[in-house]
Amino acid sequence: MRKSTLTVLVLALGVFGIITTEMGMVGVLPRVSAELGVSPSAAGWLVGAFALVIAVTGPFTTLLASGIDRKKVLAAAIAVFAVSNAVYALTTQYEVMLAFRVVPALFHPVFFAVALATAARMVPAEDATRATTTVFGGVTVGFAFGVPLTSYLAEHVSLPSAFWFGALVNLIAFLGILRFVPPMPVGQRVSYGAQLSVLKRSRMWLTIASIVLVFAAMFSVYGYFAEYLGQVTHMDGTWVSAMLMAFGIVMILGNFVFGGLLRRNLIRTVIAYPVLCLLVYVLLYAVGPLFAPMVPAVLIWGAVHSGGLVVSQSWLARDAVDAPEFGNSLFISFSNLGITVGTAVGGWVLAAYGARQLAWAGAGFAVAALLAMALRQSLDRTRTRPVSPPPTDRPSASISTQGPL
Repeated sequence: MRKSTLTVLVLALGVFGIITTEMGMVGVLPRVSAELGVSPSAAGWLVGAFALVIAVTGPFTTLLASGIDRKKVLAAAIAVFAVSNAVYALTTQYEVMLAFRVVPALFHPVFFAVALATAARMVPAEDATRATTTVFGGVTVGFAFGVPLTSYLAEHVSLPSAFWFGALVNLIAFLGILRFVPPMPVGQRVSYGAQLSVLKRSRMWLTIASIVLVFAAMFSVYGYFAEYLGQVTHMDGTWVSAMLMAFGIVMILGNFVFGGLLRRNLIRTVIAYPVLCLLVYVLLYAVGPLFAPMVPAVLIWGAVHSGGLVVSQSWLARDAVDAPEFGNSLFISFSNLGITVGTAVGGWVLAAYGARQLAWAGAGFAVAALLAMALRQSLDRTRTRPVSPPPTDRPSASISTQGPL
C-alpha cells in the first residue's frame, strides 16, 4: 500500500475519532446524567457547549493555524482529543467534563480543514476528490459505528469504558500521523482580508442563517435520540444502541442518494431538504409511542438526517467559491452554532413539555430554514430577472441573463 494511501486512511481515522468524541456523547447522555447527578438538560450542554465553542471560534482558530506546519497542527489537535477522552473516563465531576468538552472543540475545525487539505495534497491531482471524500467518510462511519459503539460500551460495560474507546481511537490516529504524515511547512497563503471578504455579501449571511436553522432542526431532536426512544417509545438501552447503529448505517447510504440528487439539481434538493425534515418529525410524533412502527421510522429519519451535512455544505459553497477553505471553516462553525441552538431548545422542550414534543421543535426549525432558503433564492431571482431591451427600429429578441445556481 502506498504511503499516501496510508496517510489518507490515518486522517480518516482521525476524523472518525473526532466525530466519535463529539457525537458519542449523544448516546450516553442518560448514563452521564445519572452517574454525574445532573439533569438531562444540563447533560445536553456537553453536546451543546462543544458545538458552541466551534461556532464561535472555528473560523478564527483555522485562520490562526494557517501558517503552522500541517503535521504539527494535525498531531496536536488529535492528541488533545485523546487526552480529553481520558479525562471523561476518569472524572466524576460534571464541571470537569464540561471544561474538557470546551478544550478539544477549539481544535475540531482546525483538524477538519487541515486534514482535507492534506489529503488532497498527498495524492495526484486526479485523485484529490477521492482522497478528500475518504477523509470526510470518517464522519458517516463515526455516526454509523463510533456513536452506537460508544453507547453500547456505556450500557453493557461501563461509562468510562466508552470514553476509553474514544481515547484509544484518537491515540492510534495520533501515532499514525506521526508515522505517515510528512512535515508540511506552509508556503504562500491567502491573506486574512481576502478570506474575510466573503462575509461582506448579504447572500452569504442568508445562506449562513439557513444552515444554522437546518442544523438546529436536525439536532433539536437527534441530540436527545436516547431520551426520545427511551421515554416515548420505551426502548431499553440495547434497543437504543441498535437503533443508533441502524441510524448511522442508513446515513451512509443516504449520503450517496443526496449526493446524486445534488448533482442533478442543487437548488431543488436544497429547498426540498427542510420539507423532508418537517415530514419526518410529523411521522416521529405520530408513531413515537408505537414500538414496531418506530423502528422503520428511525430508518427513514436516518436517511433524511444524512442529507443535512452535504446539502448545507453545497448550499454554502456557492457563496464562497473564491475562498473555499475559509468557506469550509464557516460551514463547520455555523453548522455547530445550529447544533448548539438546537440542543439548547431541545433541552428546554424536554424539561418543560416532555420528550415527545421534541418533534415539534425540529419541525419549527425546519419551517424557519425553508423560509430562509426561499428568501435567499428570491435574491438570485431578482438579480437574474430578464431586462426588457431598449426600443429599436427593428424587432429584436429579448435577452435574459442566467445567474449562478
